[in-house]
Amino acid sequence: MFGQSKHQAEQAENVNNGAVAREKPGSNEKITAIACFMGLVASIGGFMFGYVSGQISGYFNMADYARRFGDADGSFSAAKQGSIVGLLSVGCLIGALIAGKLADSLGRRMAISAFALWAIVGNIIEVSSEYAWYQFAIGRLVTGVSIGALSVVVPMYQSESSPTIIRGVLISTYQLFITLGIWTSYLVDWGTHHMDSSASWRIPNGLGFLWSLILGLGILFLPESPRYAYAQGRTEESRRTIARLAGVDENDPVVNSQINEIQNKVKEESVQGKARLVEVFTGPRMLYRTLLGIVLQAGQQLTGANFFFYYGTTIFEATGLGDSYVTQIILGSVNVLFTFVGLYVVAKVGRRKALMTGAGWIFICFIIYTFVGTFALDPEDPRKTPGPGAALIVFSALAIAAFATTWGPIVWAAVAEMYPTRYRAPAMALATASNWLWNFLISFFTRFITDKIHYWYGLVFAGSTLALVFIVFFFMIETKDRSLEEIDTMYLLHVNPIHSANWDGSKIPSDSLPSSVHGNDIAQEHAEAPKETAAV
Repeated sequence: MFGQSKHQAEQAENVNNGAVAREKPGSNEKITAIACFMGLVASIGGFMFGYVSGQISGYFNMADYARRFGDADGSFSAAKQGSIVGLLSVGCLIGALIAGKLADSLGRRMAISAFALWAIVGNIIEVSSEYAWYQFAIGRLVTGVSIGALSVVVPMYQSESSPTIIRGVLISTYQLFITLGIWTSYLVDWGTHHMDSSASWRIPNGLGFLWSLILGLGILFLPESPRYAYAQGRTEESRRTIARLAGVDENDPVVNSQINEIQNKVKEESVQGKARLVEVFTGPRMLYRTLLGIVLQAGQQLTGANFFFYYGTTIFEATGLGDSYVTQIILGSVNVLFTFVGLYVVAKVGRRKALMTGAGWIFICFIIYTFVGTFALDPEDPRKTPGPGAALIVFSALAIAAFATTWGPIVWAAVAEMYPTRYRAPAMALATASNWLWNFLISFFTRFITDKIHYWYGLVFAGSTLALVFIVFFFMIETKDRSLEEIDTMYLLHVNPIHSANWDGSKIPSDSLPSSVHGNDIAQEHAEAPKETAAV
């Protein structure tokens, strides 16, 4: 799996020596309104994710919410607060694991609609809660199933549908909408937290119905993923969709080239029938890609961004600042602003350089955050040390800026591009489930950990981001401006990640390209393996 076969080594040598080229047609693709609209509507799934994640931070300081669901003194124990926050992530983990199977059976578009409308059930449970905190927590669990499933299917739909020239940007709008959702929730919480009635938290919760309806109904006006449509035998629909989204004629060379690539991959992948779950580990070069996707998605959480988003109000209240809601709005604004910068980075800078730079930047911020909070801030009365308190806010904002520019948007694009169609749904489900698992671990255990070691907790995220620099450098290939089929070929050929940005696929003879189903070294009898449906 990890070694390079002799035949693959010869192919790589052919690249370096300028072997016979098969030139691709010049791209006539345009940035079309329908492609942008598709990216924006689908990304409302990200807005729902951000809104639900961000709103809970402000609830714990609302008087009515504390009276109804807090302890006798109005406070929240670590276990209760962790459960209310963390059960959302548990639901997201479940949703991520079931999303791949439903996306393959219902189609990408219908799966998005169904999961978006399912969130309404969770909202009803939450809004109708009176005094039982566990009912509210269960509502978040139910909502989480929707959010987690959308975090798999939306980037999948965007990656399979978007024209190559703007695919990275459109997938990254998912992260942009996450930040917009977080920011919106902060503004709504700030606008209602002064109310003494249940309206203070029921109004923010009730707005969730609107986001679900917009996505659940709006996605029905968009075309199905052309790659999914082709795999279902709807060839002409696939051709029309590619042409429409790229703004070219149905017989344009660009459309013909993409149809040929999809056709070749679908033929290869149909030989063995439906993929089994185990094949995301045993398929050609899939163990490498599956583990890399899991690590990258876990790494997005281990940058520590959600540490601030989930517990920011509590954290900054402890620094002695007068209005922690305003501080959250400031950090949310930084998150939104720099995510726009992140869209530029996705379009103009390679994935590898951006992720390594972002991880190094966050590492420095958490080192400073840890030592300032531990040695400079007065633990008894933080108001006596306003300078260190302000420093914590500044470096928290810088860490969020780094995340928003790099690890926030780019991971969704990188993971969505990594897998061939045959394995994309279950592999993305496992990778995204890793994200939600770590999301839960951070959201649930943070209060327990910070109560014991306080600001030393920052070293956990500092160490993680330092490790991520090396993981990206040694294991992740550069995928900017490449088709999904070309990316698959790069992994199958064991292209060296360090030099992958300069790899030229046009210099590989077409008759020597490896198969994403069999590889070059897989025996023919594998084609007669039992046809089973993937478990995910």
